[in-house]
Amino acid sequence: MRRARVLVQACRPRQWTKNVLVLTAPVVGGVAFDPHALAAMAVAVLAFTLAASGVYLVNDAIDVAVDRLHPTKRRRPVAAGALSVRAAWTAAAVLLPAALVVSAALSWQLLVVVAVYEALQLGYCLGMKNEPVIELVSVASGFLLRAIAGGVATHVPLSQWFLIAAGFGSLFMAGGKRYAEMRSREATGAESRPVLARYTASYLRFVWTLSAGVLVTTYALWAFSIRQVTANEWSVISIVPFVMALLRYAVDVDNGAAGEPEEVVLHDRVLLLLGVAWAACLSGSVYL
Repeated sequence: MRRARVLVQACRPRQWTKNVLVLTAPVVGGVAFDPHALAAMAVAVLAFTLAASGVYLVNDAIDVAVDRLHPTKRRRPVAAGALSVRAAWTAAAVLLPAALVVSAALSWQLLVVVAVYEALQLGYCLGMKNEPVIELVSVASGFLLRAIAGGVATHVPLSQWFLIAAGFGSLFMAGGKRYAEMRSREATGAESRPVLARYTASYLRFVWTLSAGVLVTTYALWAFSIRQVTANEWSVISIVPFVMALLRYAVDVDNGAAGEPEEVVLHDRVLLLLGVAWAACLSGSVYL
């Protein structure tokens, strides 16, 4: 029982919250309450949970020596010695193919999305994480592919504005994460990921600001395009809590407190409230 609990902990269950992105396209597409769509969404979420868990185990097994020097990562089960490197590799060898099998059981399209996700994230673990820009895009792709998977799994067409907003939203999260890590490293002097030495704070702020600007613009265009179809104003109203949530999250990023985006979202009650308001407005545009 203890070994199973340690293994689950090594799979970073808190980061499974990212899989909520899978639900975005089905919810906006108006199929969230369709029984077949619900089953497809569950399969897609399960596939990404298995795939992400396998990737985290591979990453921790490769970085075990470096993680042991980090003030917080040294507490991870592999770095702390609670889970052996061999056990991490073995579990990953089961989880990664299992994710492909689960996705293939639903559709070949979802299989392709999950396979691309695994290939990119494993490439990140094996060396892309040390290459500036490439590693940013690799991290951002993890968010974007989750959003695409929801549409693919439920056969909801993905508009150009949705894809652009999701893409730059993903880059905003990745750029903000690196900027926050740099701010934290400057403040504490703690060991951090090597690629940060090849960035400057001004460059990461540029990436973060650029992606935020494009995200707000394309989201607004997407919201107005939804209004043309639904004939109500809720999608347009959703722009207000969306921008407020973005600005609230930016406060944490600028303070160096957003190294783990899911931790910020789960612990900032105001941000959670704004997120709920945004989701309610967006859902109202489709279901009211």
